[in-house]
Amino acid sequence: MENFVNGKFCKNPELATADDFFFSGLLTPRNTSNPLGSNVTAVNVVQIPGLNTLGISGARIDFAPYGLNPPHTHPRATEILVVLEGSLYVGFVTSNPENNLFTKVLYPGDVFVFPVGLIHFQFNVGNTSAVAIAGLSSQNPGVITIANAVFGSNPKISTDVLTKAFQIDQKVVDYLQAQFWWNNNN
Repeated sequence: MENFVNGKFCKNPELATADDFFFSGLLTPRNTSNPLGSNVTAVNVVQIPGLNTLGISGARIDFAPYGLNPPHTHPRATEILVVLEGSLYVGFVTSNPENNLFTKVLYPGDVFVFPVGLIHFQFNVGNTSAVAIAGLSSQNPGVITIANAVFGSNPKISTDVLTKAFQIDQKVVDYLQAQFWWNNNN
């Protein structure tokens, strides 16, 4: 019998196998030939069912030269990022009303923390590829890429709402909503 826990089915422990706690492939560089120049390889409860209820997951992020992991948030997790190769300009923005920006350029071996729910990003400032590994404090951290959510929603957010919220012309909203918003999370 399986139980539904944290939005995922939890396998009967008597039926669990080593494969329920295993993922192979984080050593493999991913294709960064996309408009963002980055690729996120998630390792969460979807890939490793045995993570359910354990409160932890991870990811590998590959960056082309000047590649970007765009502003996004994890609504259910704090993230800790370790740079393995290259140099990354990283940062997060605190919540309203301060909206303080905290940034740092990281080099191999450097670590940076992005608090739960805050908008954050990573940008490769080098002319070589970069690689980072992230740990997240949830087996199902979620990801909301800001531009994709605001301008690529389905159905579209009302132009009236977006023109007023961003204080921009309707033509700008129409242009942004017509773009293909790339998802670099796999």
